[in-house]
Amino acid sequence: MTGDLLSFTLLALSSVLITVNPLGATLVYVSLTQSMEQGARDRVARDACRIALIILIIVAIAGTGILRLFGITLEAFRIAGGILLFGIGMEMVYAKTSRTTLTATEKYESRDTGDVSMMPLAIPMIAGPGAITTTIALMNETSLRTLPAAGVVITSILVSIVITYCMMRHSDSLMKKIGQREYRAINRLMGMLFIAIAVQFVINGIRVAFPPFAGG
Repeated sequence: MTGDLLSFTLLALSSVLITVNPLGATLVYVSLTQSMEQGARDRVARDACRIALIILIIVAIAGTGILRLFGITLEAFRIAGGILLFGIGMEMVYAKTSRTTLTATEKYESRDTGDVSMMPLAIPMIAGPGAITTTIALMNETSLRTLPAAGVVITSILVSIVITYCMMRHSDSLMKKIGQREYRAINRLMGMLFIAIAVQFVINGIRVAFPPFAGG
């Protein structure tokens, strides 16, 4: 059981961290707040991460109930979510800005309103469809449906948001060290991991929904 919990911890932390994508969120944060004073930029980073944390924790706690309310099975959500994550991962591999995470319209409108903490930073950049899908899927892993496993998912969310916040607060020094070439390399590596997680989600969903395909 300890080994299973350790494996699940590694899976949960890596999955949530990749889908939250602190580096991608930081780059968008820099582009949206470059004309702001430092105090305003710090406030945006704090508010965006706080809102995203609240959203993901609510999803972790109530996500299963929401699926049941709409009559959606976990297996269907896993497969659909895996397909969605696969598409995002492919866009990351080819160094494209994911349209399922942040659209050009949302980015443009956020400049006009001046309120970028809620939209588009918290939603859909940090707590986007990938992070929400991953959170619900992890919270419903049937092989480790225990209280410690749930705590692992919540902790993974917290760690990912804290890392995102720290990167935003130190974005000036970070941007001096990371150029576009380095960012593309990191983004492609994360995209590959994203695709692997997506495929695993689909495999898990098919294994439960269609036992004959899994040899059951």
